Amino acid sequence: MAESVITSVVNRRHERTLQAIFANPVNGNIEWRRIEALGAVRTERAGAAVSFALNGAVAQFHRPHPNKAALRYRVKDARGFLEQAGIRP
Repeated sequence: MAESVITSVVNRRHERTLQAIFANPVNGNIEWRRIEALGAVRTERAGAAVSFALNGAVAQFHRPHPNKAALRYRVKDARGFLEQAGIRP
């Protein structure tokens, strides 16, 4: 796995989350909080909006509500953000 500027130690849960994000076909049943817990710098925005910064890459998302699961398009966007940041499982 690529090393993050935030943490070089990835626990087993983070590794499973990364594998789920990068799985094909795209998994639309990943809890959003698991994606948020991967270690990027999070900035709260208005309402359900949140920004993430990691290794020079920045992305903005809207948290899913009222459900907890990230839909496929959010997982694809999170995958793109992680790839930009140099992170792969």
